[in-house]
Amino acid sequence: MQPKIEGMRGPALFLPLLIVVPLGAGAATEVPVRVTTDSSAYCTELAVRVAGAPRSAEEPVRSLAEEGQRLCETGHVRTGIAKLRRALRAAQVGS
Repeated sequence: MQPKIEGMRGPALFLPLLIVVPLGAGAATEVPVRVTTDSSAYCTELAVRVAGAPRSAEEPVRSLAEEGQRLCETGHVRTGIAKLRRALRAAQVGS
C-alpha cells in the first residue's frame, strides 16, 4: 500500500533530471556557434559562400543560387535562404 500524500491523487512519479556535460578537452575543441537570422545580410553572406564554392558554376548549384538571390531581393527572404542553403550543400557534395 502506498502512502497517501495530502493534495495528490495517485502515485507520485519522480523523473530523474538528466544533465548532459560534454566530455573531453572542452572549450578548446568546440566549434563556435553561428547565429543566423532571416535577413538580407544573411542572404548576401550565403550567396558569397556559394559563389566561392568549387562547384558554383555547375547545375543545380547555379540555378538554386540564382533563384535564392532573386527570392531574397523580392522580399521572400526565408525561402531565398532555404534555396541558397540547398545550393551551398549541393556545391559541397563530394568536395
